[in-house]
Formats: sequence, structure tokens, C-alpha cells
Amino acid sequence: MAEIKLTQLSHGGGCGCKIAPAVLESILSTAREKMVFPQLLVGTETSDDAAVYRLNDQQAIVATTDFFMPIVDDAFDFGRIAATNALSDIYAMGATPIMALAIVGMPVNVLPVATIRAILDGGQAVCADAGIPIAGGHSIDSPEPIYGLVALGVVHPDQLKRNCDARAGDVLIMGKALGVGILAQAMKKGVLDEAGYQALIATTTQLNKVGATLAGMAGVHALTDVTGFGLLGHLLEICKGSGLQAQVEMAAVPLIPAARPFAEQGYGPGAIERNQASFGQHVRFAAGLPDWQQRVLADPQTSGGLLVAVAAEQAPAVLAAFRAAGFDHAAIIGQLQEGAPQIVVS
Repeated sequence: MAEIKLTQLSHGGGCGCKIAPAVLESILSTAREKMVFPQLLVGTETSDDAAVYRLNDQQAIVATTDFFMPIVDDAFDFGRIAATNALSDIYAMGATPIMALAIVGMPVNVLPVATIRAILDGGQAVCADAGIPIAGGHSIDSPEPIYGLVALGVVHPDQLKRNCDARAGDVLIMGKALGVGILAQAMKKGVLDEAGYQALIATTTQLNKVGATLAGMAGVHALTDVTGFGLLGHLLEICKGSGLQAQVEMAAVPLIPAARPFAEQGYGPGAIERNQASFGQHVRFAAGLPDWQQRVLADPQTSGGLLVAVAAEQAPAVLAAFRAAGFDHAAIIGQLQEGAPQIVVS
């Protein structure tokens, strides 16, 4: 029996599967009519990473779900990436995960049981690293492989971090380097070497545990994770939610070294163009900025890094927290200021 490549069974992979931002906004436009639930601290109104419900004065529960089709062919790695990505939304709210449920859709007459088991084992391994159980879930027979988690966490209501509370003067810090979507497409086309593949796996399976630490630090005002809408898309959500303009310095934006040559050659998933079409009118690029760099900023990041808006005087402490947690590429990439919500890239 010929080897079955997971990525050949799906029309998209990882967070590149996301519905384009403009289409999603249209779909959710009526669903975001505010219903009054006093204990619901975060719902759909701010495009945030997870829902948050206050249990009492000391605890709020954070709930999210995230799943997608394979971004890599190795079953165990696919499970690890999907689970890491799902838990990232908990950390992006400043919360600590406590439990997960598995979401499993598999073409059971196509994939061997051992392959499906390996996917689940990968997710289990990540949850073990996060110190939580996968306590159940739901599975269906589907034409494409799908895996992810429902993730639950807890946070003190006073330490909850949303994407809409940034302040003018805040510094922007990016926790992981960009380039995941670019590397994934290079892999799918058979031109990514082993070192490049390991760079892809290393970043997509690194848990954003530092988010819970950042939540308790002075001066951290807003937090999100950069995933399917790329850096520009998720930064624009901060700008719109906070009513601010962002200034981004392209030279300071971290890029996975292995991704650069592929980016310069034009590699990248179709989600880049969908992202650009969705929010391009809110982005101004410096004259002469190469097209490949513009595309990098819209590259969908599966299990991407945290994006932090922090008071300038506290930025060194936040960078130190990232470094201590093993995020070697964390960098200051720009600043927020008064102005109409948009992003200016220099």
C-alpha cells in the first residue's frame, strides 16, 4: 500500500484553512448583536481569542475551540501542532489551561488506524506538557482529516488580557518569528529540507505558556496570538478594538531564517492573498518595500506567537520574560499611537 500523505487529503492546512477575515466579518455581522449576560466578560464583539465567563470575584473560565486540516504529513507532528495551536488561545487571554476535549474528524476508510492514533497521541503529548488532561471529545467520519481541541482555562478576572485594551504609546512585542505558512507550502511542494522542516516543527509546537506570566506583569495592556490572519490581520484587530494606529518597523519583525529564501521566491499559501484582500485598505506600506516582505506580514501563522501591547517602560521586562521562557526570536516590532485604526509599515 502506497504511503498516504496527510496534506494530500485536504484542500488546505493549518490556520491557512481559516475563512478569510472579510468573509468571516460578513458571516458574523448579525451574530455579534450584543446579548446581555453580565458574567460574560468576553464574547464575539471584539474578535478576541476566547470566550470568558466570570464564575466569581476570583475566577473566570476561558473557553475556546480550534481545529484544522493537516499542515504536515507526519501524523504525530500534526497532532502536536493542532493541540499547541488550540491551547495558544487560552494563553493569549492570560489564562492557564485546565482541561481539553478532542475534536476528531477522519476519513476512516482511507487512513490506517495507526495513523489516526498517532495524531491523537501527538495532541496528548502536548497536553501532557501543558499539564492538563484530554478528558473526552467527539469524533466523526469525514472526507478530510480534521483534528483540534476544545480548551478550557482559568484566569483571575483582574488579570484577563483582551485584544482591545491597548493604549497609545504602547510598544508592540512579537513573541515568535513569522514564516510558518511559507515553510509549510515549501514542504508541500517537496523543496523543504530537513533543517527547514525541524524549524517549522520547533516553532509550531512551542507552547505559549508565557502568556500566563505576562498577564500578571505591570504595563501589559493587550494580548493576542498571531495565527491565520497573519501579523497584520491580528494587529489590526488590536487597532480597531483599541481605537489606535500601529507603526511597524519591517526590519524589526522576526522571520524564521529558513523561511526567508522561500519568501523571496514567492512561496506562500493562498491565504496570504485572501488576507491582503480583506484588510489591505487599512495598511500603508513604505514606498519601495519589497512585495515579498508585504506578503510575509500576511502569512497565516499556524500556532504562531503572542503579540503584546505593553507600556514602553515595561517592554524590557516583557522581553526578558519571553527570553526566559525560550522565545529567542521575541522582538519589539513597533508602537501604537493615537489615530484612526490602521497599520503603517516602514
